[in-house]
Amino acid sequence: MNAYSEDVVAVPVGTTLDRFIKRQQQASPAATGELSQLLRDIALAAKIVQREISRAGLLAVTGSFGTENQHGEAQQKLDVIAHIRFLRALRNGGEVAAVVSEEEDQVIHTGNPGSKYVVAIDPLDGSSNIDVNVSIGTIFSIYRRQSQPGTPAVEADFLQGGLQQVAAGYVLYGTSTLLVYTTGQGVNGFTYNSSLGEFFLSHPTLTTPVDGRIYSCNEGNIVDYPLAIQQFITACQQARFTARYIGALIADVHRNLLKGGIYLYPATQAAPAGKLRLLYEGFPMAFLIEQAGGSATDGQQRLLTKPISTLHQRTPLIIGSTQLVDLVTQQNKLLL
Repeated sequence: MNAYSEDVVAVPVGTTLDRFIKRQQQASPAATGELSQLLRDIALAAKIVQREISRAGLLAVTGSFGTENQHGEAQQKLDVIAHIRFLRALRNGGEVAAVVSEEEDQVIHTGNPGSKYVVAIDPLDGSSNIDVNVSIGTIFSIYRRQSQPGTPAVEADFLQGGLQQVAAGYVLYGTSTLLVYTTGQGVNGFTYNSSLGEFFLSHPTLTTPVDGRIYSCNEGNIVDYPLAIQQFITACQQARFTARYIGALIADVHRNLLKGGIYLYPATQAAPAGKLRLLYEGFPMAFLIEQAGGSATDGQQRLLTKPISTLHQRTPLIIGSTQLVDLVTQQNKLLL
């Protein structure tokens, strides 16, 4: 169940994030404030990470940290910094019992066992773009824990499935810093004004076009893609679609959310289970896109209904405008 009421509260553009959250909370008699505070904690950490990113070149915090995370990926210095900043904000905020992060193998306990919520997070998506000053971001997903508050949160609290998310969103650090999130009542986007230190509502009630003419994928891997994906990309090329691929999940999905299009990260011969992580990449982005009127699948089934059994489980991801996603899914099923 969502912590907020089913009624969407109309809020004017330019409203601060804090005031927006308060209005949504006031509209629901059942809301007790914990989720509202948790969203504020995430926004605070995003401001701090944005500051670190904006001066990364001057502080020598770009480049590799010299270690690998549990996925065998080289950790960038900003990966580690973002992980620390978000973990600290969530721990100090007091509303999160435990965190799962891309940068750690196990559940991270925050020292707040009485809290109702757990958070799954990719602190810095698109690490390969850090050194070349291209858009990167943060993805987060919030669940109401199933274990008894007052006891340590457990792994099962994170493995409830995508349909049990109470909130999810992302922060995009680019030409401007955007916080986009949903609590199950549509999607709203907020732009950060660094001179005032505030996020302001800039994209109210975001909806994505049902169709589009942009496709986003790493075409360098096309020979390793399933036949249905290869045929779909060929059809896009023949129809003179526009190819756009930044190489950061958030940046590519955000562009297509606004303009209409499809993002494809299918299984390959080298990664038959897919490459993206289901818990803190696939589920939150699928939840948000569906709330904006789009669709998300692993190529065979709706992503939010996909069973999850491990914290760092991988998945293929096809996400974006519903008509395009449906075409891929139907073609894939025909060729199975």
